[in-house]
Parts: sequence; C-alpha cells; structure tokens
Amino acid sequence: MRGERVILDSDLARIYGVTTKRLNEQVRRNIKRFPEDFCFRLTFAEFDAMRSQNATALKRNVRYLPYVFTEHGAIMAANVLNTPRAVQMSVFVVRAFITMRKTLSTSKELLDKLRALEKKLTKRLDVHESAIVGVLQRVMDIIDPPPEPEPKRRPIGFGREVE
Repeated sequence: MRGERVILDSDLARIYGVTTKRLNEQVRRNIKRFPEDFCFRLTFAEFDAMRSQNATALKRNVRYLPYVFTEHGAIMAANVLNTPRAVQMSVFVVRAFITMRKTLSTSKELLDKLRALEKKLTKRLDVHESAIVGVLQRVMDIIDPPPEPEPKRRPIGFGREVE
C-alpha cells in the first residue's frame, strides 16, 4: 500500500495477542508515536482494492477502515502494548540491534569493503548513488565513529609571547 510493505491491524493484533480494538485504541492514545510512515488508515478505494485481491481473507463487516502498519510501526506497536508477546518482540528487536552493532563494529573487513564501495560510488554520482553513499557514510560512522575534537584549553602562564 502506498509503496510500503504493510500488515493489517487485525493481523498485527493477532500476532501480539490482543484484540484489534485494543491495538487501535493504543495507537490512538499514542498517536505521536505513529507518524504517517509507521501507520496509516486505508482509504475506501485502497480497502476495496485489497478486498477484491483477497476475496476470502477480508470477509468481515467493516464499520471503520483498518489501520495498516509498516515494519517500523509494527515495532512501535510492540512498544505501546503490554502483552507478553509484545514485550518479547520489543526485547527481540533491541537484541537484534545490539547484535548488529557488535557485528559491524568488529568487522574490519566489512568496513574496508564499505569504504571501497563508497569510493567507487562517489566517482559516478547520480540521485540514487548519492543516496546510497549517504547511507554508507552513516553506517561507517556507526561502525567507526569519528574522534571527538580536542577541547580548547586555556594557555598556561601569563600570556606573554616569547620572541
């Protein structure tokens, strides 16, 4: 939907072990945590198109149009719900990021390959390559952050210059 991979609110609620009503209630209560790229409500046209594609899957009486969640929205939903399954998913995501960070920070070979790829792409920049270079630079900053600048120190002494 709208160029995003999404999951229906009813399917996500089933995964997290809550009712769809409860999931949507928590989304409305925490609406600031769900920007448009995390979660959005389908339009009538989108819902009809989805219903026609999935003739058996969506045979429910619809009073309200469903929410759909992107990958980021599904993770955020796990953070606002307080069920054992949702908590388990939140912990899983945090552990995955920790593992990824450790893997990236210990992999000198990967860092070298990323630097070589960046050099290769910067030679022929167009719109897509410049976006990829930006992503690569951010990943390399995570792997090998630049050193902090030295703080300015006040000179010791009376400030008389020696000739």
